Amino acid sequence: MADTAITMRQVTPDIAEGGDADPALSARLDVLDLPAGGFTAAARKDALARLRAVGLPKPRDEYWRYTNPAAFNAPVPDPIPLAEQGPDSPLFLERKRLTLVFVDGAFDAAASDDLALEGVEVGLLSTADADETHWSGEIYGRLEAAAQERVARPMAALNTAAARDGVLVRVTGQPSKPIHIIHRRKDESADVYYHHVIRLEPGAELTLLETGMTGARSNFVAEVDLAEGARFHHITAKRAGHEKLGWGGVFARVAAEAVFKSFTLSVNGTMMRHEAIIDIVGDDAVAHVAAAVLGDANRGPFHHDDTVFITHSAERCESRQVFKKVLKNGAKGIFQGKILVEPGAQKTDGYQISQALLLDEDSQFLGKPELEIYADDVQCSHGSTTGAIDETALFYLRSRGVPRDRAIVLMVLSFLADALEEVEDESLREEISDRLDAWLTRHA
Repeated sequence: MADTAITMRQVTPDIAEGGDADPALSARLDVLDLPAGGFTAAARKDALARLRAVGLPKPRDEYWRYTNPAAFNAPVPDPIPLAEQGPDSPLFLERKRLTLVFVDGAFDAAASDDLALEGVEVGLLSTADADETHWSGEIYGRLEAAAQERVARPMAALNTAAARDGVLVRVTGQPSKPIHIIHRRKDESADVYYHHVIRLEPGAELTLLETGMTGARSNFVAEVDLAEGARFHHITAKRAGHEKLGWGGVFARVAAEAVFKSFTLSVNGTMMRHEAIIDIVGDDAVAHVAAAVLGDANRGPFHHDDTVFITHSAERCESRQVFKKVLKNGAKGIFQGKILVEPGAQKTDGYQISQALLLDEDSQFLGKPELEIYADDVQCSHGSTTGAIDETALFYLRSRGVPRDRAIVLMVLSFLADALEEVEDESLREEISDRLDAWLTRHA
C-alpha cells in the first residue's frame, strides 16, 4: 500500500492528560465510555488531546457563527420517538448491492449481507480494532487530524476519540456492485458515533450508498484516501426525523488523476450540519461535492448547515461545490464554502455555487463563499443567490394547464437539477429524482 505522508498533530502532554478547561466538554466526556486499546489507541489519545486543547465549538467561532452548537455540545440528546423513523427508504433497494445495516451506530450482522465482494476488503471498526496490523491503522484519525491544522473541527476530534463502529473498506479493483449502508434506529435516545475508513488503491473504483436514520443525535466521520487514478462516488440520502440533530464530516485526500464525488440528499431535521474537508494533493485530480436540501419547518425548527473546505495543492486540478436548498415555513439554510489554492497549484479550475429557493417570506438562507488563492494561473469562481418562485414562469405553466401545486414541484425539480447532475450514474440519478418528485408532491 502506498505510504501516507499525513501525521497526527501533537499536543503537549500536560494538556492531553490534564482536566478540561471547557466545562461543557467535561460534561460531554463524563457520559461517554471511550474505547481503549487496539490499533486506534494512539489516534484516539491524540484526538482527545486536541479536543481538550480547543474545547467544543462555540457560537463565536468563525465557522460556527451561523449555527448555534449548543445542541451538539449538550451531554445527551433529547429522545425522539421511534415513530419518527418510518419505513426504510426505498432508495436503491431494487438494485444489486452489498448491504450493511447499522442500528444505532452498531453493525447488525443478521440484517446484513456476507461481507465478501470481489476486489474489496470489507471490515468493521468494532472487530478489526484488535488487529494491530490492520491496514486502516495507517489512516484512522490521520486525515481528520490533518484537517485541524487550518481550522479547528472539534466535533470530528470527538468522533475519532469516541466512535466504536463503522466500515473499513479497502478497494483494489472495480467491484460489480456498490456497497449500501442502511442506518436504522432502535433506541429513541441513542447518541450515535460511527467512523468509516475507506482506502482505494491505484486505479480502483467504488460507489458507496448510505440511507436511513441514525439516532436522536449522530456524529459521523468518513476518512477517504484515494490513491492515483482511483474513483470514489459517495451518495447519501438520509431521512432525518423532524427533531433530529446530526453532525457529519467527510475528510478526503485525493492523489494524482483520482476522482472524488459526493452527493447528499437531505430532508428534514431540527439541526443538521455537514462538513466536507478535501485535500487535492496530486496533479490532474478531481473533487466534486454537491447537495440538495429540502427543509420544511411546519413541525418545528429546521436548520441545515453545509460547510466545505477544498484545498488545491497540485497542478491542473478541478473542484466543484454545488449546493441547492429549498426552504419553506421558516426553515433556515447555511452554506460556508472555501477554495484554497496553494502556491504552485497552477491551472486550478475551482467552481462554487450555492443557491436557495425560498417558498415563503419567513425562510432564510445565509451564504459565505470564500476564495483564497496563492497561484497566478488559475480559474476560480463563486456565486451565491437567494430567490423566490419565478411568478412569470409559474404563470406560464398554469396557463398551459398545469395545476399550481404541480407547477411548483416542476420548478423546484428544475432548480435542484444542477446538484443532481453531480450524480454520475444515470440510473441512480433518476431514482433520486423520482424520490424527490414524490416527496415534493406529498408536501406541495
